[in-house]
Amino acid sequence: MPRESGAGERRVALVPKVVEKLVGKGVRVVVESGAGLGALIPDDVYVAAGATIGDPWTADVVAKVAPPTTEEIGRLRRGATLIGFLAPRTAPESLAALKEAGVVAYAMEAIPRISRAQSMDALSSQGNVAGYKAVLLAAERSTRFFPMLTTAAGTVKPAQALVLGVGVAGLQALATAKRLGARTTGYDVRPEVADQVRSLGAQWLDLGIEAVGEGGYARELTEEERAEQQTRLEEAITGFDIVITTANVPGRTAPTLVTAKAVEGMRPGSVVVDMAGESGGNCELTEPGEVVVKHDVTIAAPLNLPATMPEHASELYARNVSSLLELMLDDEGRLAPDYDDEVLAKSCVTREETS
Repeated sequence: MPRESGAGERRVALVPKVVEKLVGKGVRVVVESGAGLGALIPDDVYVAAGATIGDPWTADVVAKVAPPTTEEIGRLRRGATLIGFLAPRTAPESLAALKEAGVVAYAMEAIPRISRAQSMDALSSQGNVAGYKAVLLAAERSTRFFPMLTTAAGTVKPAQALVLGVGVAGLQALATAKRLGARTTGYDVRPEVADQVRSLGAQWLDLGIEAVGEGGYARELTEEERAEQQTRLEEAITGFDIVITTANVPGRTAPTLVTAKAVEGMRPGSVVVDMAGESGGNCELTEPGEVVVKHDVTIAAPLNLPATMPEHASELYARNVSSLLELMLDDEGRLAPDYDDEVLAKSCVTREETS
């Protein structure tokens, strides 16, 4: 496990508990000095778990969080295996470089969303972290209470919170906002998630538009559907104090769900937290990575939310990596991936050519 080089990336690919587990299976684990400091894990804790502090780039398998830089790809040995978030849909040049370097690469975001791969589903594990933190950011920026408060000075009504896009991150956002006392509502173009929304004690916003896609994702809307969705959302959004958006279409620019007109219609002091900033944002007034105030509404578009909670985000991600790695190992702890396995076949984005 090397040290992450990306700005603000505090997560790690392996935590001490996972190191212990791998060492117990006969795997030698090498950790770069200082690799765990962002997640508050010093070298001596890794050593106590059975790891060796040294150069990780010559290993058979290198586990990362963020995609490797060009320089890092150059440090991988030919025939090595790389595991991490590799952005296969949006960074084809990196995949080409990995293939040219003779590296076998597994993208954590390409793991199929099937039942037996749930323990490896890093998108879901990190989505949970992001959804939770987004609500805390909304509460911090809000000028109003989340819960109903009854005091000697009178009763304060609870905040109205709307979550747009109720995948894993959205469901966690709904659950967290509910715990904080807000009245919650969820919306998605996939009608099958309505029951999940209601199971969390939230209301379902039905706009009459459905877009069921493959692999648990929503398909891209047609131009007519998008226009109708925006018109209906503009009317609905004005009634909410908090709007959290999570909608992403893999490999594409994030759809616009909150228009400038909708923001203008919101009450002063309201908050929009746009979790799709990395792919352009769901709010028309979003400035990715920034917090801005438009029409007296605060619009926050944080990037890489899971990295702001590195301890638990790393624990979850390391379990995902470990589960995937175990699928590649034989009973002797040697690397022996079986590409007839659906999980390995679909998550492997570069592979050595076989004759």
